[in-house]
Amino acid sequence: MNLQETIRQQAEQTKRAAAQLAFCETNVKNRALLQMADLLISQSAFIISENEKDLTAAREKQLAAPLIERLTLTQKRISEMAAGIREVAALPDPVGEMGHFRRQPNGIQVGQMRTPIGVIGIIYESRPNVTADAAALCIKSGNGVILRGGSEAIASNRAIASLLAEAGVKVGLPPHAISFIDTIDRQAILELLTLSDCIDLVIPRGGEELMKTVVAHSKIPVMKHDKGLCHVFVDATADIAMAEAVTFNAKTQRPATCNAMETVLVHQAIAPLFLPRAAKRLRDAGVTLRVCTRTMALLVEAGFQCGDGGITEATEADFHTEYLDLILSVKIVGSIDEAMKHIARYGSAHSEAIITQNHTNAIRFLREVDASAVFVNASTRLNDGYQFGLGAEMGISTSRIHARGPMGLEALTCTKFVVLGDGQIRQ
Repeated sequence: MNLQETIRQQAEQTKRAAAQLAFCETNVKNRALLQMADLLISQSAFIISENEKDLTAAREKQLAAPLIERLTLTQKRISEMAAGIREVAALPDPVGEMGHFRRQPNGIQVGQMRTPIGVIGIIYESRPNVTADAAALCIKSGNGVILRGGSEAIASNRAIASLLAEAGVKVGLPPHAISFIDTIDRQAILELLTLSDCIDLVIPRGGEELMKTVVAHSKIPVMKHDKGLCHVFVDATADIAMAEAVTFNAKTQRPATCNAMETVLVHQAIAPLFLPRAAKRLRDAGVTLRVCTRTMALLVEAGFQCGDGGITEATEADFHTEYLDLILSVKIVGSIDEAMKHIARYGSAHSEAIITQNHTNAIRFLREVDASAVFVNASTRLNDGYQFGLGAEMGISTSRIHARGPMGLEALTCTKFVVLGDGQIRQ
């Protein structure tokens, strides 16, 4: 059987499984999820040994340190995966929920019921935990799932997916509800994207090239989880201690994630007070600063050694760059309008924050900045399904249609109208 036939067979099997899964009782799905979590813990040594194969290959290929960090699985991260699955099991099941009923003049009651989308294809890179998160969310929301991870994590993803599928079948889920594309051949992605008769939605998670490939070739609706070029704007009235803490967290807490801050914008009125202390803390943490001309002059005046690699002048390209590393662009702006204009030009509509004590500016920022999540006096790192109370997330959607921001269970369902009558006919 060639690659095209193999991919089609898997998709057809998952489509048949999804038709059964849509009507699985909540308790069956929950038991399956708990069994999955238990199996990940009991087989953690196996998972780590498979992950080490990927890490060895990554080091041989000299992949960037942030990519290796995202690829690495530890006992702690496996425990977090299992905990995430258990959280999904504890969440209310959205399938079958009915609401928004209203009675029409002719007496019929019209409402909506939540239903699974069907089969969801997940195409992702680097992070093996996505395998567990995506499978758990799809199962709980009644969707079949086809997983296609990146070549850099093939052994890790294979191990996790096989354990999840095994646990699900053992507890009563239909076989093939969780399907894993077990090849590093990039042609597999292109074949998958043609199967609009089997797959209802494709969700890509990864770099810009993956997004471009999926959008260009997909015959299936795509829910983009695009790059995160995130900003924090320190307004003139910001509490300096808060601004320092938030920007430090947004950059350093886990810089290789899509919701990490890549540029800090600082109002000129507060820059002389804020930037020297913030720059010192960031530099002490190993952050490289790429700064505008005004910031460079201010830091030189404050006694910083600039131009030595640790603090250099920013280029236009820097403001367009998602570093995913301990590198930060810095720019002084003259107003909130200039800050929002910068964000509109360079941002990726992912996560944007303002630190301010000015209520009017806070509301303007919330209303006028276009992003999947907008924050006032909080870190962009909080744009996350767990932090928002959604349990595990499928990712952070930067699309405008159907769902935006962290995608939890409800975002993996659609609705159908339900009509309750007592013999009404149309006149």
